[in-house]
Amino acid sequence: MTIRETMEQFEKEHLSPYASLSCKSRGREIQEEECDIRPVYQRDRDRILHCKSFRRLKHKTQVFLAPEGDHYRTRLTHTLEVSQNARTIAKALRLNEDLVEAIALGHDLGHTPFGHCGEAALNEVCPDGFAHNEQSLRVVKYLEKKGRGLNLTWEVRDGILNHQTKSTPSTLEGRVVRLSDKIAYINHDIDDAIRAQVISENDIPAEFSNVLGHSTRDRLNTLVHSIICESMDKDDIIMAPEVEEAMKGLRTFMFENVYTNPNAKAQEKKARDLIIELYEYYNKHFDLLSPKYTYVMEHYHQSRERVVCDYIAGMTDQYAILRFQELRVPISWKIK
Repeated sequence: MTIRETMEQFEKEHLSPYASLSCKSRGREIQEEECDIRPVYQRDRDRILHCKSFRRLKHKTQVFLAPEGDHYRTRLTHTLEVSQNARTIAKALRLNEDLVEAIALGHDLGHTPFGHCGEAALNEVCPDGFAHNEQSLRVVKYLEKKGRGLNLTWEVRDGILNHQTKSTPSTLEGRVVRLSDKIAYINHDIDDAIRAQVISENDIPAEFSNVLGHSTRDRLNTLVHSIICESMDKDDIIMAPEVEEAMKGLRTFMFENVYTNPNAKAQEKKARDLIIELYEYYNKHFDLLSPKYTYVMEHYHQSRERVVCDYIAGMTDQYAILRFQELRVPISWKIK
């Protein structure tokens, strides 16, 4: 028996009857020989962790554009916090931690530079629309490995695609990540907003604080405990109704006071215009893109507009600014 088979047997004997067993995966789009050490979801986690798109997340905006300070979240630190929350919940519920971690690490791979501002800009100009969850799936299916993709299992791809509120993942592990994403961004965005002096802890309405707690630590503790206690031995991932309502109310408070705050979002129009100009320019000068994008367009029968979105969505904040400067800002010259 291989190490992988021993680990698969361990899952059968110790995980919840509602967990997604590695040996029961619906598999990959392209069949591969099994690893002798790692079960399939652990292998997917490793592929995501080592891919270029994952590394670029460290230079992509979470909420605050170009903040002056080292402690504001980036898209990468957000991803790590989602993963940690999700693994804590999954371990307590005896779900598949490898699957949870793979989905969590991959869920935002398709996010644009400048956060949701960049996403909205591409959605505005692309004929087919743009959504970061769908783009994350494109990254792992088509764009990584020079157009070959990562060939992830069906369950990981399903969790990545359906991590937003409007969708329901097919596995409990995917549902854990979907809730963990909200828990992470609501709480760390509060922390960043307080650091930026956009709000203070005392601004949070008492009707939410009295249920969830009066600090980031207390809120995280309440939300994670509620999910674990309410979901134990159930074929669903839920939280206590009063906790869920408080979380939804806190999310609405953040939209009204942080996500649309004119001081916090003062640079977003510039970022939007930059993204749109890059999109229009590269649609006219598609030949400037690397051969990978021509391959994706031809091999997968994708439109030029969609592939230009792929290129721009993959940029970091600073790379997008650099490309824009090369297009619009004169470069100083000197006599050789």
